[in-house]
Amino acid sequence: MALVLLNPHAQGGRAAKQIPVLQAWLKRHAPDCTLAAPGQLADSLALLHSLPKGSRVVAVGGDGTLNRWLPALLARQLTLGLVPMGSGNDSARALGLDGMQWEAALQHALEAPARLVDTGAVSWTDPYGASHKTVFLSSLTTGFDSAIALRALNGPRWLRGLPRYLWATLKELAQLQTWPLSVHADGQPLAIGPALFASSLNTPTFGSGLPAVPHARINDGQLDALLAGPFNRLGVCLMLPRLLVGWHLSHSKVQTRPYRVLDISCPNGVPLATDGEYLGVATTLKVQCQRGSLSVVANAFPGTHDSPAGFEAEAAHLQ
Repeated sequence: MALVLLNPHAQGGRAAKQIPVLQAWLKRHAPDCTLAAPGQLADSLALLHSLPKGSRVVAVGGDGTLNRWLPALLARQLTLGLVPMGSGNDSARALGLDGMQWEAALQHALEAPARLVDTGAVSWTDPYGASHKTVFLSSLTTGFDSAIALRALNGPRWLRGLPRYLWATLKELAQLQTWPLSVHADGQPLAIGPALFASSLNTPTFGSGLPAVPHARINDGQLDALLAGPFNRLGVCLMLPRLLVGWHLSHSKVQTRPYRVLDISCPNGVPLATDGEYLGVATTLKVQCQRGSLSVVANAFPGTHDSPAGFEAEAAHLQ
């Protein structure tokens, strides 16, 4: 038995239209499964927390959906299946699920074996001295990327996916700024001084498919820091086309580094977002890789030679 949990607000509310067809499919193919689509986040979280540990949950939604449900998934040690139905779907890309028809994705999520992947955890302090903690599956961004995330969340409803992200990027260029960051990876200084952004990737892409760190893997036991130094508007405009095709890592002001623990400080405060969800402004933050912390039903890991036949072996290795 499994719970199919749909976020009716995914895709700007369009996901709710799939409820009747999902109910009909489950009645024919998986009558023991339950479909739920709570309208409030608190109700979804309460439902997840009520499940026995180790239960399988099929999430119907996108990166924002997973970000909101991830704390409960981890706390209850639930196995996650995914039917991609969001605007970004970067987690789905990392799991080899993006582009699958929903019927195939749902059947795969219900029946295929699970394997362990990493998640990220961040603890941060806001300018008022209050402490916060959260987790993420795909990415954490600070600086320019987070400012874009806020604009994208408040952007036009008729724009979806990458076009929405690019629209937000162009809008943010009009108020371009840098932040004085001090960044240490595993205790070693990585960057000190003005920076455009300092992001952490658990997946190869963010921002609806932008290949931010093409070599990043969701199951390699580490996160990847992506840092950009000070850029002016022209520099950002010249760098963005390189980002679209994954050529930005050769730029002299861009660097990446794998890590287990990342520390960032910014006396003035820097905007923060996880999985495209804006969190607020942080003065200090610590990011940690939670190795093998989430059980997921993946199809394959793009860019590797992984196959479903090896899923159980890796899961045993990580445990």
